[in-house]
Amino acid sequence: MTTVKSSGGAGRILVAGGYGAVGAEVTRTLAEWFSGRVVPGGRDEARARSHGGVRLDVSDADGFRKALDNLGDVAVVVLCVEPADAAVARLCLERGIHLVDVGATRHLLDAVGDLHGLAVGTDATAVLSVGVAPGLTNLLARRVHDAVGGAERLDITVLLGSGERHGADALRWTVDGLAEPAPARPARTALPGYGTRTAHPFPFSDQHTLRRTLGVPEATTRLCLDSRPLTASLFALRRAGLLRGARRPRLQRLLTGLFSRVHIGGDGFAVRVDAHRGDRHATQALTGREQSRVTGLTAAYVARGLLTEGVPAGVHHIEQLSVFADLPERLGAHGVSLRPIAATGG
Repeated sequence: MTTVKSSGGAGRILVAGGYGAVGAEVTRTLAEWFSGRVVPGGRDEARARSHGGVRLDVSDADGFRKALDNLGDVAVVVLCVEPADAAVARLCLERGIHLVDVGATRHLLDAVGDLHGLAVGTDATAVLSVGVAPGLTNLLARRVHDAVGGAERLDITVLLGSGERHGADALRWTVDGLAEPAPARPARTALPGYGTRTAHPFPFSDQHTLRRTLGVPEATTRLCLDSRPLTASLFALRRAGLLRGARRPRLQRLLTGLFSRVHIGGDGFAVRVDAHRGDRHATQALTGREQSRVTGLTAAYVARGLLTEGVPAGVHHIEQLSVFADLPERLGAHGVSLRPIAATGG
């Protein structure tokens, strides 16, 4: 059995990528709650120091270790940028440092998940799937899964605002996702505030995680943008096979640069999760603005929970921890609107 640990609010909070699109919100929010204890870090030393932080590169494990040594009393690390592997997570967990991982790449999350035994041994907790998708999608999936008595199928639909400015990691992840073949068919789904949209299968990690954590045989996550023409164009290119080489470094840089300059649409987002079991069906949705900001807020709330609540040691996805079950309601203070669960059948 895992132990339960609360660090009692002691120690610093190191935010890797602490001045980026997501990290800046994490840093700002946590600084309001834990004044003087939040340390933003990033590769640009001058920029990091201008924010009161330190140079930090998640691709340099030795450098990351030295940063932890120099800071000395780190209680929580929030990863707002994706490292290449699980080395940074291992460094944190072997020292008994809690970890909040905003990453969304399946193989990296799986690699951190493999460190569960290490985390239990050092009485540390790592929380994965922290953000909007994955993250809030996982929490809504847990609710509708329970509402139907155990889902046989989950359909997750994510609408993102194509006018929002995203960080480089998020753009690269999107380009990589467009390079993957579609594992399922598109589906038309009604989204609050946006009408009925055609959403396309996309490799969000939540659909893979939820099959394991909830024991759901089938789960599919689909994506659309608030701009109908841009959604249609992007996925037409994918269907035609014109984005298969998008993972090649040169083409990836080209597409990432192009997407960073395209701002057609707004900054709103919507999430809907449907659970099916026989003739039972339950659905819940939420909407908000500025997906990067809400991802940062989600990560900040999770970091605060690790500092102030009794949380099981080990590596867990957010939907596995009851202490975060009401996070969608808490985000209501920040403009996130949650629709009640609608259920039929049974």
